[in-house]
Amino acid sequence: MFIRTVTDIGLVIRERRRSLGLDQGELAGQAGVSRQWIVEIEKGKPRAEVGLVLRTLSALGLGLSVDAADELGGTEALRADAIPSIDIDGLLDDLAANRS
Repeated sequence: MFIRTVTDIGLVIRERRRSLGLDQGELAGQAGVSRQWIVEIEKGKPRAEVGLVLRTLSALGLGLSVDAADELGGTEALRADAIPSIDIDGLLDDLAANRS
């Protein structure tokens, strides 16, 4: 899965939280945010503070990396208004393999 929207980020957070067996309150405590904020980010909150998103990803043991389109093997030119996508499926597969 390539992250293209805030909804994609919310889905990643929810799936990782569930795979770790955490409820929203537990994740909120670990990330230093409110449970309501976790509810909103999992729903794709469009104006979430980047620092809080990064802190939440870190609490889940996830990192964020940005690659240029040509490094991903893409053929389209990277435009100034385009945001490179992240292969979250690959990231989650790698994490699952490392947990085994």
